[in-house]
Amino acid sequence: MLVCHCNIITQKEVENTIIELLDADPWQLVVPAKVYHAMKKRGRCCGCFPNVVETIIKVTEEYHLRHGSDDSDAVSFIDRVRSLRHEYGSSRHEGRQKGHRAA
Repeated sequence: MLVCHCNIITQKEVENTIIELLDADPWQLVVPAKVYHAMKKRGRCCGCFPNVVETIIKVTEEYHLRHGSDDSDAVSFIDRVRSLRHEYGSSRHEGRQKGHRAA
C-alpha cells in the first residue's frame, strides 16, 4: 500500500526503515522527518505524515513487545494520538476566519 504518493513510498518501506532505526537505538524518538531522512527522501506535501506517525507508533509498540517488554510496560499511544486528533480536530485553521484562509 502506498503511504506517500509524492515520493512513491510503500507501507512496508516505512515499517522496515522504522525497524532499522529501532535496531540502532530502541529508545530513540522516531518521527516522520527521521524516517524520511533515513530513506533519503523528504516530505513534500506532508499529507502522509499522520499515517506515518500511526505506523511509527504501531511498529514501535510491536518492536518493544517482541524484544522483551511485557504488556504492562507497553502503552497504547495510537489511541492517545487518535483522541488528540478528535479533541483538536482537523477543522482548526490556525485561528483564521473563513474569509482569510488560503484553502
